[in-house]
Amino acid sequence: MTGSRCMGHLLFLRRKGDMIINKEDQIRQKASQLIRLSSDTVIVNMRFMDVALSRLTPEHKDGLFGTATDGEHFFYDSSFILKQYLGDENAVTRMLFHSLLHCIFNHSFNYDKYEDEIYDLSCDIAVENIIMELEVPSFSLHDDNLRKQLLRGLNKEVKSLTAGNLYRYFLVNPLSKIDKLKMTELFAQDRHIYWRKADDYEISEAAWKKISERIKTDLGTFSRASGRSESLIKNLVDTTKKKYDYKRLLEQFCVMGEELTVNDEEFDYIYYTYGLDHYGNMPLIEPLEFKDEKKVHDFAIVIDTSASCMGATVRSFLKKTYDILKCSESLSRKINVHIIQCDSEVRSDTKITGEKEFDEFIAKGKLTGYGGTDFRPAFDHIDSQIAEGEYENFKGLIYFTDGYGIYPGKAPDYDCMFVFVKRDELKPEVPWWGIRVELNEDDIIREA
Repeated sequence: MTGSRCMGHLLFLRRKGDMIINKEDQIRQKASQLIRLSSDTVIVNMRFMDVALSRLTPEHKDGLFGTATDGEHFFYDSSFILKQYLGDENAVTRMLFHSLLHCIFNHSFNYDKYEDEIYDLSCDIAVENIIMELEVPSFSLHDDNLRKQLLRGLNKEVKSLTAGNLYRYFLVNPLSKIDKLKMTELFAQDRHIYWRKADDYEISEAAWKKISERIKTDLGTFSRASGRSESLIKNLVDTTKKKYDYKRLLEQFCVMGEELTVNDEEFDYIYYTYGLDHYGNMPLIEPLEFKDEKKVHDFAIVIDTSASCMGATVRSFLKKTYDILKCSESLSRKINVHIIQCDSEVRSDTKITGEKEFDEFIAKGKLTGYGGTDFRPAFDHIDSQIAEGEYENFKGLIYFTDGYGIYPGKAPDYDCMFVFVKRDELKPEVPWWGIRVELNEDDIIREA
């Protein structure tokens, strides 16, 4: 090849390379413009989403073949964005809003606690249901009618289409592989590949909860004006509801008791070892053998065995309660715990004096009852036991219930904690003297 021909060939390759580079730049530039346009579209239609959207930084990701979020970024593949836009001009806005709702509802946090395929689908269905319920034209897609048909069927089975409710439903009513694939294709608008790392990012779950709280407050005016955001409100309520520190609340049932342990806070090892070294194994100071610690001795757990409290949840609650006590070293070596089963009357009373008996009851104990709920028999039963000297130092009772029943007319002489499993939006009132705690059913089962 002559020098001139060689030079010409090199110039051709350079121009071809520049064309490729320029084309890639153009694709990225156009995709970035579409993302900005989609962000503006979300803000125009949902002005209360401005703060939330500002916390997601758009970022191109080669080879992603889709979109994704980690709670800090909105990742996208530029070529994929252009392709989706050509197929449906609202597709990019829909994907961005879809990912934004995942963040607002804290779906990406604590991801490792769930069965990922079921949880992924549950989260996608929850946010897609909200988007279609809002009926904003700029968010709609050509094939939304197919989604609406499936959502109508789910609405008949699941009272409120939150991610948690859907997750519990699919655990009990597993989908076939074909149905799961069909629903995933319809409802999945992004990939959840970064969710396992979301807990480590700078924008924490607490930060997103603050954003959710603000949106819930700002949403009032919008909701009254449109009347179309019921599911959005329910999901926000579910996300921002108060989280009870069940472990801390259990400490209210601890009593002061003397334990045969070295009190390290009042013992100086320097003088002790000095005496051993210089005075013929004669310690200068003897260790204090006794110290006061908060230990649980006598209390009762009452299980509402009415039809609304199911066996698996009850066993998980008992295990969770006992595990907390063991891990926090609150459980005394000598205990007197009564597990009482009661619906409209006391059905059984199992006395627990040690860890082995507790484990056996959780593994083999039978639940009986399943009638209506009346709280009074359990309180009368405990009052009689106290009068008969069954308890040495009774601190109080933990009543696991759905909350619907007849409460005692007067306050007892001990603390009482009513633990509710949150199944619906209704919140039964408890007497002024009762400590109210709400736990999610999936949290109880998962943590236990």
